[in-house]
Amino acid sequence: MKIASSFLVKPHDKVKLGSLRTKIHTGVKDEHAASDVVKQHRKQLEDLQEIFYATQQNSILVVLQGMDTAGKDGTIRHIFSGINPQGCDVASFKVPTPIEQRHDFLWRCHQQVPARGIIGIFNRSHYEDVLSPRVHGQITKKTARERMQQINDWEQMLVENGTVVLKFFLHISQEEQTERLQARIDTPEKHWKLSPSDFSERLYWDGYVEAYEDILRHTSKKHAPWFVIPADHKWYRDVAVSKVLLETMQSLKMKMPKPQFDPTGLNLDKETPEAIALKVKMRVNKGAVEAEHDSLTAGGGERGSR
Repeated sequence: MKIASSFLVKPHDKVKLGSLRTKIHTGVKDEHAASDVVKQHRKQLEDLQEIFYATQQNSILVVLQGMDTAGKDGTIRHIFSGINPQGCDVASFKVPTPIEQRHDFLWRCHQQVPARGIIGIFNRSHYEDVLSPRVHGQITKKTARERMQQINDWEQMLVENGTVVLKFFLHISQEEQTERLQARIDTPEKHWKLSPSDFSERLYWDGYVEAYEDILRHTSKKHAPWFVIPADHKWYRDVAVSKVLLETMQSLKMKMPKPQFDPTGLNLDKETPEAIALKVKMRVNKGAVEAEHDSLTAGGGERGSR
């Protein structure tokens, strides 16, 4: 999979998040213009998703990571609101449950991998197990590196089995995080979003930056790339993520599957259900005979010439 994007992290690139801007809007004038672009992207994604669901040849796994308040929920809401709910699944990963802790760290995530025809979104993901445990000293850097290699192998397996993996790091500044947290504090209707960890984890900002830089360097691969998305402007974040997703789906060059039979000319108002059912059965049988004939013609020429 080859995607042209200025936000793509090339394999083995040594990423320094402090040198990457969090507040840009290249190619989009302002929030109003961005809204129009996202609406257009949503319409295109809606059309593509119908074909994607019908063909059931691939699945797509969208991984969203970022510091607290980076906008993972908002990204899902703004970009995927037009997608048919039957073809889209969202999974969130928090602190592992006692049952999850008894398994390998990828076990809970593998259960949520989307089936063919489905767009799956991980709101936080398997990368949580090389973030918080490392930052808080529960695992060593060596163990974190081993887990990253296991993640690379796991994602490679998913890709080889038809899953397209896209990973987005929503990059916000520490100042922007402070503003967003204060806005939640000042808005009683948003108090439900706050948790004690939102404030305690702020003390470990530098540790998380270091851990993310390591993740981006060691786990952005051609088969499962990372994109560092400037996310201080929520509206530009949505443009950037939806553009990558749209171009990826377009690159699949999908076509609607062939129908099981030709329904042309059937008139449910003028014919009895029995007559319609018989016609359909005959057309299905005719199609099966023709398909078998085509198969024999293509592969059994020598047999027919004996």
